This record gives sequence, C-alpha cells and structure tokens, in this order.
Amino acid sequence: MFRFFRSSPKPEPAQDKTPVVSPSAKPTAISTAAGQAAPSEPPRQSWLSKLKAGLRKTGGSIASVFTGTQLDDALYEELETALLLADTGVKATEHLLKDLKARVKATKATDPAAVKALLIEAITDLLMPLQKQLHIGSQKPMVLMVAGVNGAGKTTSIGKLTHHLADQGASVLLAAADTFRAAAREQLAVWAQRNTVEIISQQGGDPAAVSFDAVSAGKARGRDVVLVDTAGRLPTQLHLMEELKKIKRVVQKADATAPHEVLLVIDGNTGQNALMQVKAFDEALGLTGLIVTKLDGTAKGGVLCAIAREKAIPVYFIGVGEQLDDLQTFDAREFAEALLN
Repeated sequence: MFRFFRSSPKPEPAQDKTPVVSPSAKPTAISTAAGQAAPSEPPRQSWLSKLKAGLRKTGGSIASVFTGTQLDDALYEELETALLLADTGVKATEHLLKDLKARVKATKATDPAAVKALLIEAITDLLMPLQKQLHIGSQKPMVLMVAGVNGAGKTTSIGKLTHHLADQGASVLLAAADTFRAAAREQLAVWAQRNTVEIISQQGGDPAAVSFDAVSAGKARGRDVVLVDTAGRLPTQLHLMEELKKIKRVVQKADATAPHEVLLVIDGNTGQNALMQVKAFDEALGLTGLIVTKLDGTAKGGVLCAIAREKAIPVYFIGVGEQLDDLQTFDAREFAEALLN
C-alpha cells in the first residue's frame, strides 16, 4: 500500500495559503487488501480484472495442471514444468513444490482443485516479503532515485508514480537526469505538465549535476518529494553503472540522508533477465524497492516468485497497462489469486 504521511507542520508565513494536513489525520492509502476493497473503489477492482487478464498467459499454463481428476506424481511433474516455463526459477520452483506437498499432506487434500487453492496459499506466503508500503513524509524532501534499463518503462512509471503522489497530496519535483537521451527529457516534461508539477532539466547537462540541483531546489522550495529519473542502461555497461553511483554520491552532497529510496523499474516480460538486473543494480546502488511493469500479456509473471526466493527486494508497484491508474500497489494475495484464477 502507498501511504503518505505529513509530519507536524511548522508555522508558515501569513501569506502562505498552502493547505496543512492535521498531524492527527489518518494516513491515506491507494489500495486495500485483497477481498476488502470498499464499494467506493471501483478503479482498484477494474485494475484487478486487468491484472487477471494480463497474467492469463502465465497462469493458464499453471492452472491447466489442475484440470485433471488425479493427484499423483505426474501432476507434480507437470506443475514443475509449468512453473519453470513461467520463469519462476529453479529455487522458487523447488520451494513451492516442497511447500505444496507439505500442505497437501497436512490437509489430506486429494482433489486437484483443492491442491490448486493450496498452491495459491503457498505463492502468497512466498511473495509476502515483497509486499511493503512506500512511506512518504519521513524526510522533506523525500528523494527517490529511479533506475532501469531502456525499454523497461522507467520514465512512464515515474510519470504514473508522480500522479499517485500528487493525488495523495504530496508536492513533487522531477529531475530529468536522463540527459543522454533528449526524448527522455521531453517525455518527462510531458508527464510534469500532465501532473502539474515542476521539473529540473538541462540539455546535455551532467546527470549528477541535474540531480544535485533538483534536490537543492526541492529543499529550497519545500517540496515533499524529489523524483530523479536516471538514464536507462544495461548492468553490463559498466561505465554507465558508474555514472549511477556518481549520481547517488552527488545527491548525498545536497542531502546527506538522500536518496531515501532507490527504485528499479523492471519489465515483467524479461523473466530471468529481470532477476539478473535486480541483482546487478542492487549490488551497485543498494535497491530499496522495485516497480514491475508490462505484466499484461506476459507468460513470465512467475519471475516475482524467483525474486522473492533469491533477492527479496520489496515490490512497491506493478503495472498492467498504459493508463495512469494502471500502476498499482503490489499485494501478494491479489497477485497469487490473479495468477491462478
């Protein structure tokens, strides 16, 4: 769940008419737990339908294993194959099979449909460490550094995240630190205009310098959040990975506690390559969270299980479409149920 907290407001000059949220006000949230969505939240339910449709290619092959009438070794062998083809990974697949067999033994389940329900429980428990709230407000500005390879949907995800933050009352400043690609600056500028937020940008400027200026401006202007869009790169491009490390170091000169979140955007279609990216970027930057995009139409949605088993970095958001509301908070049970239903 995304939550935005405001600390107790300091006295403001008389001419400042910025609305203040009472310190006693309860934090707001974008989503609710699976099965508990209020009737007033149809967008979340609509999005869940998209998630189920998007994961159909992944879940269809797994769920088909349980269409038979017998629970035997052949079923487990078919399930193992289906999980591996869904890019669940060897370690997560072995874990899920072992966990599932233990649940079947404990419950004395004999019906494949009942076993399927037990697999949903096993996947939910495996993914639960990835379910974590993104808290905004403990620092001001809260500096979020966003990385990812070209084509993962990084800049678009930043635009959608900006929408979520602004919608919850946070003032956002964008930093166009992807200075190597002119189209990236233009794309981010469109999102800034669309969300009515400010942007710090320099044509051909040094990415680290742009990031420093943005954090300094965020502090001077009293912004709640500074979102830094870094250049897309592959983890094998060592000189560019060093540039990312430089951005992080320079940001710390503007604010010794920053960046407060280091997020990686990964494409759900890339399967095990996404896991490799998580490992590489985490080693270079120390990741605090993930945004998983393009889960609609992929046959490799099981990669979240692989991440949970091998590099359990929180998944703050997952995306299944191009609309603003198609980027939503990650819920382990919602995902497990969407995967197999």
